[in-house]
Amino acid sequence: MKTHRRLFPNLPEVRRLGLATRGNTHLPAEAILHAYERGIRYWNWCGYEDGMSRAIGELGKDREKVILATQIQSTERDSLLSEVESFLDLLRTDRIDIATIYYLETREEWTRLREPGGVLETLNELEAEGTIGKVGITSHQRRLAAEIAERGETDLLMIRYNAAHRGAETEVFPIASENQIPVVAYTCLRWGALIESQDSGNSDHRVPTAAECYRFVLSNPAVSVALMAPNNRQELEENLTLLDDWRPLTGERLQAMREWGDWVHDHAGSFP
Repeated sequence: MKTHRRLFPNLPEVRRLGLATRGNTHLPAEAILHAYERGIRYWNWCGYEDGMSRAIGELGKDREKVILATQIQSTERDSLLSEVESFLDLLRTDRIDIATIYYLETREEWTRLREPGGVLETLNELEAEGTIGKVGITSHQRRLAAEIAERGETDLLMIRYNAAHRGAETEVFPIASENQIPVVAYTCLRWGALIESQDSGNSDHRVPTAAECYRFVLSNPAVSVALMAPNNRQELEENLTLLDDWRPLTGERLQAMREWGDWVHDHAGSFP
């Protein structure tokens, strides 16, 4: 499987394994910069002051080698402009490379955001002036995301995809690939359920490592970037072992991962 992907001509080529923070993670700036040195250059920032925000401010000229992505929660023009300005001030940078509308879950929301003078129009204005590089959507709703992609109304899709939630394989990936729209996968561990020890009643089931879960996601060529979101430096180091053994899941191990994902989907608690 490919190690790197160029999402857009005007952005740097990056490794397909990306790094995200969630606001409740405990990665200091030095851990983020360590990931940078290991080649992790797609950073998805949570929007709050944390180790990643501090690391971005410390990059200096190396900022050009990182794709900085974040999610936009504002639903009106004025609040959006204030949100973006506060992000830039906190990050000590002059642009956000990718901004995705955060959690877009209904067609009604999308209709409202697309109204004249609304959020999408404002994001497009910020893109035209260079403050934002590309505009995407983050959603759990695969069919809605696919419809938006098929109509060419987004630059990028940020979609949940893991061994337990594989609907994107048929509902999103073919359309995204056909329309050359990059896909960023999140929740690759299903909030940790895929790597928790659970008695499935099947002795053939082996709980995978986090690295194996990311390997599963990245084995699909339709995925441009898979986001890891380690809680601490130890988890980060465990995830980075994937870089030293970069290969797709195939054969029996791929099938076993799918079977484990099915069991987790059906038995590991409610999840939308």
